Amino acid sequence: MTKTNQISLAVADYESIAAKYRPIFEKIAATTLDREQHRRLPFEEIQWLKQAGFGALRVPVEYGGVGFSQHQLFQLLIELAAVDSNIVQALRGHFAFVEDRLIAHRDQSQFHWFKRFVAGDLVGNAWTEIGQVKIGDVITRVTQNQTGQLLVNGQKFYSTGTIFADWIDLFALDETTNQHVIAAVSTREAGVHIQDDWDGFGQRTTGSGTLTLKDVAIERDHILLFADRFKYQTAFYQEFHLATLAGIAQNAVEVFTAEVRKRDRIFSHGNADLVRHDPQILQVIGRASAQAFSAKTIALAVADALDDAYATHFEANEVRDQKANHIAELQSSQGQVVISNLVLDLTSALFNSLGASASTSAKSLDRFWRNARVVSSHNPLIYKEKVIGDWEVNQTDLPYVWQIGASPKVEKHNQNKIA
Repeated sequence: MTKTNQISLAVADYESIAAKYRPIFEKIAATTLDREQHRRLPFEEIQWLKQAGFGALRVPVEYGGVGFSQHQLFQLLIELAAVDSNIVQALRGHFAFVEDRLIAHRDQSQFHWFKRFVAGDLVGNAWTEIGQVKIGDVITRVTQNQTGQLLVNGQKFYSTGTIFADWIDLFALDETTNQHVIAAVSTREAGVHIQDDWDGFGQRTTGSGTLTLKDVAIERDHILLFADRFKYQTAFYQEFHLATLAGIAQNAVEVFTAEVRKRDRIFSHGNADLVRHDPQILQVIGRASAQAFSAKTIALAVADALDDAYATHFEANEVRDQKANHIAELQSSQGQVVISNLVLDLTSALFNSLGASASTSAKSLDRFWRNARVVSSHNPLIYKEKVIGDWEVNQTDLPYVWQIGASPKVEKHNQNKIA
């Protein structure tokens, strides 16, 4: 297998690239509240980004992409999350698949995938099994029929972004090799059915519903070994949540500040003739502003650690590579614990700057807390705090990959009940 050199990234000028997308962000912002209130999925808005080459931000310049570093990517995603946090989460699976192809390019050309990304193809995510699947089991399978055709069958939930995508990053068991794999499935294939049945109280327009695959054809070269997946994937996925939360925080401060600035009703026991001059109200806004700044700063620091993990992949130094990946996982976990609490606090405390009228559905100011609460719930904070503590005290490595599923004790309990 021919080795390739490290592909050049981080050569783009951030401001010139960001300036290209900010007018699109402004158009998206104009429809965000309406989509939030009526739960309208952002098909058109994501199409605007797709046509503008947003999905190729990490693709190297020599292959037609922008060549952003991860720091630059997440800096721009924070800007996007500040206008619509749902869209950033919907693109999470895409950028993770792009990252995996960048890592794979060291050993084998990924030009065919880079070409697709530059052409506008997007990738959705589908890893989580549905129902009472015992933890560790993978029901979604790749099989081979009597004619030799490879087929994919299964069902997934939390298939975030897949409803907008051209491809699916699908976790499965390949029965022909008995290996865990990523099946890159085209959404255009017969047998692919995507439902918009996500009913969460926050992040409602991310396209995170049910995916069903029934005898979906796939080529062998679209089946990728999960063991070869990029090492810092968990940290990368978590960084998406951190960037999303940082954007939510930024937008919440902006919106509540505007509400305070124009408010003309005061309380008789307040501290000023105008709310905008009340020192206690200014304190609420000031504290939230500092928290939002901290969230963004931490998120971008984690992105720097991810860039280091990317770079060490191309060095012949296994010790340094392992250390860089560990730091990325540790810092993303630490960032999750701090940023989640910062943003949940500020999106609730900001209501202290206004009156009861802030609860009106017409303004939907609760959307900031609801969206932050759902984003913060994906990876339980209590377990992140535990594994960080286990590292600090016992030097136990943080888990790079984990699963969720039904406890085997539940199955045993049910069997005992039947008996």
